[in-house]
Amino acid sequence: MKQKLKKALKISLPIFLGAGLLLYLFNSYTSEQRAIIYENIQSADYTWVYLSILFGTLSHLSRAHRWKYLLEPLNCKSSFQNRAMAVFVCYFSNLGIPRSGEVLRATTLASYEKIPFEKAFGTIVAERIADLIMTMIIISLALFVQFDTIINLLKTKIPNNPIQLIGIGLFGLLLFVFLFKKIQKSNHKIIVKIKSFILGLKEGVTSILKMKQKWAFIFHTVFIWTMYVLMFYVVFFSIEETKTPSIAAVLTSFVTGSFAVATTNGGFLAYPIAIEETLSLFGFASEPSQAVGWIMWSAQTALTIVLGAISFFYLPIYNRRK
Repeated sequence: MKQKLKKALKISLPIFLGAGLLLYLFNSYTSEQRAIIYENIQSADYTWVYLSILFGTLSHLSRAHRWKYLLEPLNCKSSFQNRAMAVFVCYFSNLGIPRSGEVLRATTLASYEKIPFEKAFGTIVAERIADLIMTMIIISLALFVQFDTIINLLKTKIPNNPIQLIGIGLFGLLLFVFLFKKIQKSNHKIIVKIKSFILGLKEGVTSILKMKQKWAFIFHTVFIWTMYVLMFYVVFFSIEETKTPSIAAVLTSFVTGSFAVATTNGGFLAYPIAIEETLSLFGFASEPSQAVGWIMWSAQTALTIVLGAISFFYLPIYNRRK
């Protein structure tokens, strides 16, 4: 019952949040302001948008290639095509249910490349650790150029008593270690399966320490995040009023946009609002800022839907031929 409730909440909460944002968006603008936003979107220079889509595609392909370096220490061979399509399917799935894509990505590779799910999932967790480091670097840069804005944003996301949250987390970790040591000696069928899964997951996560091509992995990690920032940055040039953003405006809005994507289904409605609210702090008018947010979100969402849908249909065809 609890699992069903959790699953229902994971799906329904982002939808309710999106509906609330839609209501907010509708009530926040007059019909004249909405007309200006639409006009900005219509008259945008879409050459820059196509360039943004290209950068987004390159980041996805680089992520698929980087995955190979984590799988190799586990003696898991896979084709680039299957890894790429698994990545596309991952992002597509996240539009519906946030964070579901990581499980589906590991499942896809397990199905078509006969790689144990727990190992594939473990490498994805290892990837996320590397991506978290890059995220922290970008947030640090944003903090350096615009400290007050980011701190105010983080205050709305972090609980009033983070020490209590850290304490609960440490207690949970210690409890997990204690229980794991207790069940290690058990030979029960279910316990054996759980141990096998955890050990496989651990092997996948620690593959990041066993890579032979660490510098290639680092290069692709930096490349992926450079593409993320560039695909965001170039869209500013598509609208006349936003053509001269400062580094502070770009990095700060990139961070707030990332928070918006993390808290809703692919950033639906929240993303344009976050971009507008952030850019307004740097003196940009609300209508072109909102338009830039919509263009950014629409371009990358369209890319995700197209690549994800093609991958869903083509995966069984490609592997049947292979």
